[in-house]
Amino acid sequence: MTTVRIPTGWPATEEQARVIQDELRARVVLDEPGPPPGTGHVTGVDVAYDDERDVVAAAAVVLDAASLAVVAEATAVGRISFPYVPGLLAFREIPTVLAALDALPCPPGLVVCDGYGRAHPRRFGLAGHLGVLTGLPAIGVAKNPFTFTYDDPDAPRGSTSPLLADAEEVGRALRTRDAVKPVFVSVGHRVGLANACAHTLALTPEYRLPETTRRADALCRRALREATRPRGPLAEPAAADPERG
Repeated sequence: MTTVRIPTGWPATEEQARVIQDELRARVVLDEPGPPPGTGHVTGVDVAYDDERDVVAAAAVVLDAASLAVVAEATAVGRISFPYVPGLLAFREIPTVLAALDALPCPPGLVVCDGYGRAHPRRFGLAGHLGVLTGLPAIGVAKNPFTFTYDDPDAPRGSTSPLLADAEEVGRALRTRDAVKPVFVSVGHRVGLANACAHTLALTPEYRLPETTRRADALCRRALREATRPRGPLAEPAAADPERG
C-alpha cells in the first residue's frame, strides 16, 4: 500500500481549483473511439473516506477485458486533499488515485471511474480529469444521474437513452440488467460515448455495476479498514455522494 502526501502547490481554494479545471478541460480528447471492448486491460478505480480521521483510500484493479479475471491490483492512502465542494470532487481523490495507478505492475488500459466524465456541471468530472493527467482512455459509470435528466430506457439489457443537460447529451442512461435501474455512462478522455456504453455492457455480465467498480470498491474499503485500524474502530466511509453516482 502506497502512502500519499498532498502534492506541493495543490489548490487550496475553489477559485484555484476551477482555474485548473478550465485549463485541463481544454486538453480533453473527444474524437478518439477508444480501445475495442473485450481487448487488453480495463482498470477500475474507486475511493473510500474516513472524514473524521482525514484519511482517503484509493484502489486500482486491473482486469483482463476478455475474461474479467483480476490481473493486478494496488492501493494508496493519504490525507483528504480538498474540502467537499460540489463539482470539485476530483480534487479530493486525484492524488491517491494517481498513486494507486502508479503502483500497478502493468499498463491499466481503459480506466473506469465510479463517477462522471462529461456528465458534470463544468463538463469535467473525475474521468476527464484522470484521463487528461494520465493520458489514458477513461470513462465514468455512475449510479445516479447527478443533476441531469433522462427518459427511462426500454426494459431490456442494452437499452439506452440520452442523459441531458437541457438539449446537450452529456452521457447515456444504460440498462445493464433487464428491468433494473440503469447506470449513467459518460466520456472522460479518448473514448467515444457509444464505445463507453459497449465497454460498460461487457463489464456487467451478472450485475448492474461494472466488475471494475465492484472490485475496486471492495478493495478500497479494505484498504481504509487497514489504514484506520490502529487508531480505533473503522468509521463508515462518507455517505454516497450524488456527484460520484
